Amino acid sequence: MKMGKLFKALTILLFTGIVLAGCSSNDNSDDKEKESETSQDNGSEESSDVVSAASLQDGDYSLKELNDKNGYHVEFSVKVADGKITESNYDYVNSNGDSKKDDEEYNTAMKDKSGVDASEYIPKLNEELLKAQNPQNVEVVSGATHSSHAFQNYAQQLIQAAQAGNKETIEIDNGAELKDGTYTLEEKNYSNGYRTVFSIVVKDGKITESNFDNVNEDGKTKKEDSEYNTAMKEKSGISADEYITKFNEELVKTMSEDGATPGDVEVVSGATHSYHTFVLYAEQLVNAAEKGDTETITVDNYVDAK
Repeated sequence: MKMGKLFKALTILLFTGIVLAGCSSNDNSDDKEKESETSQDNGSEESSDVVSAASLQDGDYSLKELNDKNGYHVEFSVKVADGKITESNYDYVNSNGDSKKDDEEYNTAMKDKSGVDASEYIPKLNEELLKAQNPQNVEVVSGATHSSHAFQNYAQQLIQAAQAGNKETIEIDNGAELKDGTYTLEEKNYSNGYRTVFSIVVKDGKITESNFDNVNEDGKTKKEDSEYNTAMKEKSGISADEYITKFNEELVKTMSEDGATPGDVEVVSGATHSYHTFVLYAEQLVNAAEKGDTETITVDNYVDAK
């Protein structure tokens, strides 16, 4: 598939973080849940056969965290050539520019605790992005769930920059207190009649409202689609009305805790596919709230069939 050329068969895909939950042992179960959920859309979401992109513009795109955590911050760049990501350089570096991959003491401690260390998961995530060309198809690395979510989120933001040809460095004010206001993200395109719209409300530095939803061209929510909900309930044991409500409730509850991230919201059985979309977009909205940037984030969620 060549991203730079005109689409042969343009389909629209609800961007998903189609990944395995890194801290879960039921990988096969997650796959079955994803298949059950996507099958409600008449089998049109063939996630393994698409690559995220409205055409990527050639060039170098970069992102940087402004604040250190445990002595390190993320620096991430991608190179796009002929409409394809040809280099992925995601890393954690300290004030001297030294990589976490080379911190033997840190890596020994992490390996003992999590079964994986930075010298393993950082190269793996970079390799997976080059292979998948889609942040949502990069699998969460077991033992490095939070870092994997950060990678997917930041890679998605770099993809969006490349789609727009915006080569200005993206700055993430990670760990900053959330600024009060309403923060909104919307998908540009409809998938099987629906697109994601998502907003959070921050008051006194805390998320007080989460409004994640899928709406059609008439503005009606998937929660009201009785045919869809009945079919999904029978196959997956949960309906859109149930999991959408649960996602929103759990984000507000989870983010009330200091140091929490959207990835701390528990996976909802039967809705793994939508869960990863939810976490991916929630992470991006939190980044916006950290900076106080209330401009609506538009995700150009076209895909080009291989």
